[in-house]
Amino acid sequence: MADTEPLLPSLNSSYAPTALGDQQVSDEEDSEDHSPLVSHPRKDSSVPLAMRYSPDDSYCFVYIIFFLMGIGSLLPWNFFVTAKHYWLYKLSNSTYQGGAGEEQRSDLGDYFESYLAIASTVPSVLCLILNYVLVNRLSSNVRILTSLAVILFVFVVTTVLVKVDVSDRRTEFFVSTLASVAVVSGASNLFSGSVFGISGHFPMRISQALISGQGMGGTLSAVASIVDLAVAKDVTNSALVYFLTADVIILFCIVAYLLLPKLAYSRYYMEAAARTSAERMGDGEAAGTGSAVSIPPLRPILRKTWVLGLSVFYVFCVSIMVFPAVSSGIQSVNKDSGSPWTTTYFVPLTSFLVYNVADFCGRQATFWLQVPGPTSRVLPALVLCRSVMVPLLMFCNYQPRDHLRAVLFARDVYPVVFNCVLGLTNGYLGTLPMIYGPKVVPRELAEATGVVMSFFLTLGLAVGSSFSVLIVHYI
Repeated sequence: MADTEPLLPSLNSSYAPTALGDQQVSDEEDSEDHSPLVSHPRKDSSVPLAMRYSPDDSYCFVYIIFFLMGIGSLLPWNFFVTAKHYWLYKLSNSTYQGGAGEEQRSDLGDYFESYLAIASTVPSVLCLILNYVLVNRLSSNVRILTSLAVILFVFVVTTVLVKVDVSDRRTEFFVSTLASVAVVSGASNLFSGSVFGISGHFPMRISQALISGQGMGGTLSAVASIVDLAVAKDVTNSALVYFLTADVIILFCIVAYLLLPKLAYSRYYMEAAARTSAERMGDGEAAGTGSAVSIPPLRPILRKTWVLGLSVFYVFCVSIMVFPAVSSGIQSVNKDSGSPWTTTYFVPLTSFLVYNVADFCGRQATFWLQVPGPTSRVLPALVLCRSVMVPLLMFCNYQPRDHLRAVLFARDVYPVVFNCVLGLTNGYLGTLPMIYGPKVVPRELAEATGVVMSFFLTLGLAVGSSFSVLIVHYI
């Protein structure tokens, strides 16, 4: 495998790939569970004996907590996006109590998902910039708990509005929904950036748990949407149960995070991170630069991670171009048959569920396999190859088609396969650089690097969502 340059050792560099590795691992860097996913503080003689050996993650409680917080970090966006039939009902030209297959077209409904993507990603970029500025000024506890409280409040309001008749105020409802999405997305990205920054202090398996949890959040939202469609008698009852489920999960995330410092395994790494941060601040104050170190230095982070950051950027940029704005508009070629499969369940199953399950599988695969490595040229090459997914989905049976008349893939199996490949590659190629990033920089920059990698991810979503609007208009 071709390498751009050997990975320079750092305080946090104990990465060892399972195959086709890019570097050798020092004998003194023992693994907690003999897994390449684990990284520890270096066992230097200057480190106190009590800090050289970490406790075990008993019953994988810490892994489960980070997995749950991963679910909560992307849950708001996923629950807003997969509630497609509810938004079409609320924004339709007339209020009806029919089935999901009877929605009526409206200008607001046709482009709602594209504007939803923009409203959810653009504010997120600003919040992640704010998160980077505040990473050394405001404790992670304050940032995480405040953002979770905001998310919970917005979802409670959204749940209440389910039973409010907005048939005479559809435009106001449209604007208020986009505003709610903007607020909750900004808060959720502040939350996810902070949590991912914290995970940078832990072994790599914890970062992987967080990112796999994000994939599971999409899967849970897709399953909840399908179950609600099957069980509920009308759209509003379905949406009520749907958003109440989100409220409960967010509450679980708050409780789980409050439990984290009480566990010996997590307390060990969090105390080590706090000690490193205090030493860095002390050194800065001794040198007369105390105010300067309150903002982490960006240049050394980018010098180590710019290729990984651009890879994350492009992976999620391509994904958001077509999911969900294009993929959820692809209809069954047999829709006129009137069967529930081709009307009610086709989009939830072939778009949301298939994509999210494949995405979760791709993320989970990084637990066992990390190939290509962090300095390999193959990784960005594979990322660029995903560009082909955009035209493939555009030429499926997307409806309505106002400009691009040709449908090259006029069978229902095509969107299933394409969405599966899109989700699988998004999960795997998006997770690898995210977990590599905080491990190729010095330990004291791990949390800030996690925020920077989250910024690249969100910037990719913001740019991709803008292109998704153009793609929908072009089709």
